[in-house]
Amino acid sequence: MKVATYNINGINARLPVLLRWLAEESPDVVCLQELKSPQERFPLKEISDLGYHAIWHGQKSWNGVAVLSKYKIEEVTRVLPGDPEDNQSRYLEVIIQNVVICCIYLPNGNPLPGAKYEYKLNWIERLTKRSKTLLQMNAPAILIGDFNIIPEEIDTYKPEKYIDDALFTKEVKEAFSLLLKDGWQDAIRTLFPDKEVYTFWDYFRQAYGRNAGLRIDHILLSPSIQDRLTQGGIDRDVRGWEKSSDHAPTWIRLNNNTNG
Repeated sequence: MKVATYNINGINARLPVLLRWLAEESPDVVCLQELKSPQERFPLKEISDLGYHAIWHGQKSWNGVAVLSKYKIEEVTRVLPGDPEDNQSRYLEVIIQNVVICCIYLPNGNPLPGAKYEYKLNWIERLTKRSKTLLQMNAPAILIGDFNIIPEEIDTYKPEKYIDDALFTKEVKEAFSLLLKDGWQDAIRTLFPDKEVYTFWDYFRQAYGRNAGLRIDHILLSPSIQDRLTQGGIDRDVRGWEKSSDHAPTWIRLNNNTNG
């Protein structure tokens, strides 16, 4: 099973890019973030025509998450537990092929200090609690999406530039590290332990051409599914397509069972 994440940065504006990538790479499951689309404007027909089921939580802003799948999707929740007043569409938890998949669009948090950064820290705390619940259930589970966290210096082309950025503060890096200490596996870093691999290149200052990138899109695997990881990568060239997102799709491949 090929599982991918892609911050599409406006699903209707980037729809030709998304459809081309789906047709060429044929992932089985895709988690999308930053739909920038109200619920009723989600392009279901075009996606269904390629053989995908879809569940989405749209919002007329920079938010919005969706899960596309060639298999049946069972929705669990579209609200990250812990704050009943939080109405931002940033979380979608589903079950596909007996795997719990949590599609995540973690808040950016800039500028800091301020309310946006405090919201980000609160969101991370709630995600951590939910992740512990999933581990206690011993469920095959994946935390996947745009985390807006640069875990380590190797994950940015210029660490000194991001010292005072909400993507790279001590608190958020420690929070990511704690997820790994709890037992979650950073799939891409596991496959590429010493390689500078990026998933995002800013639109400004020819960032993509200079490979001035960041790794902020992550796929974390629970212990009960880690031995199924076989491959993974970044579809880097998609970032260079006309009218593409500033992110590139990130993907892994899992064996269907522990016997391969």
